[in-house]
Amino acid sequence: MAGQSARSFGACKWLLITMTLLLSVFSLIQCRHVSNFPVHEVVGVRLQEEPLIGLRIDLVRTDSPLSPFSPGNISSTERFKRAIKRSQDRLEKLQMSVDEVKAVEAPVYAGNGEFLMKMAIGTPSLSFSAILDTGSDLTWTQCKPCTDCYPQPTPIYDPSQSSTYSKVPCSSSMCQALPMYSCSGANCEYLYSYGDQSSTQGILSYESFTLTSQSLPHIAFGCGQENEGGGFSQGGGLVGFGRGPLSLISQLGQSLGNKFSYCLVSITDSPSKTSPLFIGKTASLNAKTVSSTPLVQSRSRPTFYYLSLEGISVGGQLLDIADGTFDLQLDGTGGVIIDSGTTVTYLEQSGYDVVKKAVISSINLPQVDGSNIGLDLCFEPQSGSSTSHFPTITFHFEGADFNLPKENYIYTDSSGIACLAMLPSNGMSIFGNIQQQNYQILYDNERNVLSFAPTVCDTL
Repeated sequence: MAGQSARSFGACKWLLITMTLLLSVFSLIQCRHVSNFPVHEVVGVRLQEEPLIGLRIDLVRTDSPLSPFSPGNISSTERFKRAIKRSQDRLEKLQMSVDEVKAVEAPVYAGNGEFLMKMAIGTPSLSFSAILDTGSDLTWTQCKPCTDCYPQPTPIYDPSQSSTYSKVPCSSSMCQALPMYSCSGANCEYLYSYGDQSSTQGILSYESFTLTSQSLPHIAFGCGQENEGGGFSQGGGLVGFGRGPLSLISQLGQSLGNKFSYCLVSITDSPSKTSPLFIGKTASLNAKTVSSTPLVQSRSRPTFYYLSLEGISVGGQLLDIADGTFDLQLDGTGGVIIDSGTTVTYLEQSGYDVVKKAVISSINLPQVDGSNIGLDLCFEPQSGSSTSHFPTITFHFEGADFNLPKENYIYTDSSGIACLAMLPSNGMSIFGNIQQQNYQILYDNERNVLSFAPTVCDTL
């Protein structure tokens, strides 16, 4: 019996080896036959690409030497004055956007900004620098054939040279999300206005964009063939980071959690320093102390990131500002928006007057005229002025206090003049980027929450 079992086992062993050899030969023939096909077709299963967790992009200021639109070797004071001028222009455009809501006219957006981000478009990809704008939704770039385009240092994108370009159908929800569009055949033609006669006009399209080597396919964007007006010359287009469905952050929402954060280095740091922008899971705040406040939605201006400002303190003393001064009204007026593209903070005139008075009484220095810099309240430099008392200013948002140390509300020029980096406004208030510097700011559009934490931004 033992010998018979051994002979049976040996026969089975040889049969197994023979079958294995036959299967190997068959597999070799099969692999040779399909050698020109991708691996996923050979095995019959489509391989999934590694899921995109998040992105990090370095932002540069528009006047930075790193910017392709740099004005050249200018002083830090001149650079600041240029930023103030752009901020004033932006405020006026944002105020126009509120006025047009009351007049029931076509929406107007800001269309300029203070930070540029590098990206690429198409296949093969073409690199360009675009303005980051948290105050508008549409992402667009100049396109050939150009009827009216402004000069830019990089080549203008030609959709006919890209294998991944396509046009958005007029029946698409993306087309219908535009404030103004018309249908020419199946094409969705848009007009996007930014105030002071600035606008981009062209065809809403789909294309692949590349950010830090990551390809983002099928992004709806404006292929701008007529682009005119002030502010655009800062970049080769604009990237909308607003709250509407057309914005880049909204289009990436499902895959990247519909959130982003940035950490802006100080405006007085070297102009060659960059500020990090995070999209997706990498946007999370890892600080020990994180404060959060609700993002308020405006029905009339759904693009903007409104905050509920309940009061302001100077040196720990709550100021006597009338209730409702910073409230968002039903007609779209009032309210406070947080904005990366505005340099200084603008406060409703009545609230600003109270803050100005409190700062004057807290800082024991003679006042000087600051109109040359573009600011309203300035103090004369004195020997030992570094020991002068500059109190902390606190913005009391709903559920969260945002503390401003001296460097987040005082700008000191090259001659030593120290100025309040705030100005008065009428019709709306803006929490500007000087006040945000060295804080990581997280915009969570999924939860409608803005979170922030003090951070040394150039260490991230």
